[in-house]
Amino acid sequence: MYTHLFTPAKLGNMELKNRMIVPAAVTRLAGSDGNTTEGFIRYHEDKARGGWAMLITEDIPILPTCKTYACLPGLWADGQVASHRAFTARIHAAGSKVCAQIYHAGRLAPRALNGAAPKAPSAVGSPFTPETPTELTVEEIGELTAAFAAAARRAKEAGYDAVELHGAHGYLIHQFLSANTNKRSDKYGGSLRGRCRFMTEVVAAVRRAVGEDYPLLVRLSIVDYAPGGLTLSDSRVIARAAQEAGVDAIDCSNGTTEANYAIIPPVEAPRALYVDNAAAIKAVVDVPVIAVGRINEPGLADSVLAAGKADFVAMMRASVADPDLPNKAREGREEEIAHCIGCLQGCLGQNRRLEPFTCMVRPLTGHAHEDEILPAATPKKVLVIGGGVAGCEAAIYAAMRGHKVTLCEKSDRLGGRWIAAAIPPKKAEYNSFLAWQGVMLEKYGVEVKLNCAVTAEQAAQWKPDAIILAAGCADAVPPIPGVDGPQVVKAEDVLLERCEVGKRVVVIGGGLVGAETANYLAQTRKKQVSIVEMLPRIVADGEPSPTLFLKRDLEEYHVAIYTGAKVTEIGADYVRLTQEDKMLTLDADTVVLAAGLRSDKTLENALAALNIPLIAAGDAHDGKNGLKNIREGFLAGIHV
Repeated sequence: MYTHLFTPAKLGNMELKNRMIVPAAVTRLAGSDGNTTEGFIRYHEDKARGGWAMLITEDIPILPTCKTYACLPGLWADGQVASHRAFTARIHAAGSKVCAQIYHAGRLAPRALNGAAPKAPSAVGSPFTPETPTELTVEEIGELTAAFAAAARRAKEAGYDAVELHGAHGYLIHQFLSANTNKRSDKYGGSLRGRCRFMTEVVAAVRRAVGEDYPLLVRLSIVDYAPGGLTLSDSRVIARAAQEAGVDAIDCSNGTTEANYAIIPPVEAPRALYVDNAAAIKAVVDVPVIAVGRINEPGLADSVLAAGKADFVAMMRASVADPDLPNKAREGREEEIAHCIGCLQGCLGQNRRLEPFTCMVRPLTGHAHEDEILPAATPKKVLVIGGGVAGCEAAIYAAMRGHKVTLCEKSDRLGGRWIAAAIPPKKAEYNSFLAWQGVMLEKYGVEVKLNCAVTAEQAAQWKPDAIILAAGCADAVPPIPGVDGPQVVKAEDVLLERCEVGKRVVVIGGGLVGAETANYLAQTRKKQVSIVEMLPRIVADGEPSPTLFLKRDLEEYHVAIYTGAKVTEIGADYVRLTQEDKMLTLDADTVVLAAGLRSDKTLENALAALNIPLIAAGDAHDGKNGLKNIREGFLAGIHV
């Protein structure tokens, strides 16, 4: 099975044991001084043990003044080599090759972080940085070329098996390649050949620094998906120029800062959506090509290789969700693979929030050095109340530690509110997490009791050594006249088809739940839908890339949106609201409440009186944040 995926292949003169590569992603786990840390090492080491052929580090700055983020690994000084050598030794011992991705952020290197003004091919500003960069002189371009070569030399000295030049995603090399950011009229600008010159000179300088037999890759954005950006036709020429300059492989990414959603596509985007771009590059070069972009299952990855679209597949988010994916696939344990669901909460979202990298479906990611899962010194009898995703996570990890766990869920199935979250358009992959939890509950012997509501008295009769409470929250009901009418229903009931919905629908609440419910009603049920939201914008609680796709759907399916608005009355067939001191009346056969959740401490207070160790987990005190809920369930399970 997966014969293409597990066939060894060469990248330059380096043989990789299979075709699965972990591409670069910013983790914020390295030290602020550019040295590696235990957290950084463990994050990669878990993947090396998991069977990946090669790991590519996140972007390593070639200078201390060219970073986009803090806490990146660095190779701008010889003194950093020792910590990187310790890192590569651990990765090699765990069974994988490791490649250093080196970069310069150009105009995306903010002064506030780097202490110096950003420099770029041309004085063209970015919407993501407040300062217009200074145009590089020809002399400075030569200095940067030398800095790339010096960083590559250090990478080789540190034991890296290969170096990748980051020429994608709107960073410096990409800025030279794109006519949007390169307005030069000298030999480094103008024609596509001129715009390629910096890249080819860097490749040549790095090649001289590391030698002819050392593997050298370049990562390119094959299509920018931004007006005036690089096209597939451009990138065919660029890839051939890179090969002629001396690279051993083309890593085919996509997107740029103006189309950030294309760099890391969310669940709303098709899977393996860029493989044809990689195939187009493979058709014009003689070096291996790496495909990337929503390739999140081994069967899908194998099919890309079988179709001849690429020579290797890069699976970053898949490796984040389950570092052991290759081993599990090779051993026939596919049902135990935790799949990336494309939510972008723990990876891209944490970077946006300036927090360390993690994963919603694998809370151990980024925390492996802090949260060891160790056998319990004294196995306990543990009662978990609530079978939502937080409760299931707590039960799984408590059982993994050797505790005897009973999980009680008041409804007839596990999953809680997550069941409804998987129903809106393009969200079906969320179900893979519920399926994984079911497999793991069975594997670790958790006793699951459905249709089993637990009171404090019943909990005491079980005589557990510890109780984990993950009983969930109740829907918030805003104090609006008419809110108790028969035509007023909850968003969860709509998504689970528990109620009838009329033709004209008003959704009260434009957060993620309300907007996704409105999208479901308009797109799937063909209803006439309006959203009323008090805040100035809808989906303020969503991640930017998924929200972009969601808003496109709402526009396409003609959902009316009223922001900065407050509902003042719900009638039998209307909803009245105020917006900017104006009173509006909307026709409504059905009104959907999506106004958030509220905590109910009644059961928690009753359990606390039993004098049995009690841990409140996940949605017992915040049902709105999936990342937080699952993380808290996980922590409850390993600390019980």
